[in-house]
Amino acid sequence: MTQEKIVAALGLGSNLGDTKANIDGAVAALNAVDGISVLQKSSDYRTPPWGPVPQDDYRNCCITVETVLSPRALLNAGLDVEKQLGRVRDVRWGPRTIDIDLLIYDHASVEEEGLQVPHPRMGERAFVLIPLAEIWPEAPLLDGRTAAEALETCGEKEGIYKL
Repeated sequence: MTQEKIVAALGLGSNLGDTKANIDGAVAALNAVDGISVLQKSSDYRTPPWGPVPQDDYRNCCITVETVLSPRALLNAGLDVEKQLGRVRDVRWGPRTIDIDLLIYDHASVEEEGLQVPHPRMGERAFVLIPLAEIWPEAPLLDGRTAAEALETCGEKEGIYKL
């Protein structure tokens, strides 16, 4: 654990089972992890599936957390919560009970095996930017833009609805 508390953002998504319960359960489980305090949660949004696998729409949201965990430990906490909620990783970009992505870790840039922060593709994904900009419009993206600035020019906003 680091000593200093920092603010990080995570993206959550679900399109299997009771998606609201999956999201709410993930937020509660993350908040229960020692070293993580959930600060804000965006509205939930219905979003079309992304990627090549045919599947149902998603429920997506973003949360901000205050944490003393390192980026790797925060990512691992998210992966542990996914397992607790029954996530099975069998098809890339396939349907899932819960998906938790570490989007931003303070103003840090991290590039390690299996971990890149800020999340490298979130600046092109409206399903991430819309809820993120709702709670942290100044969130710093990898390319120097904020979440709000990236959202202005992001395509693929059609089909995304606040629930």
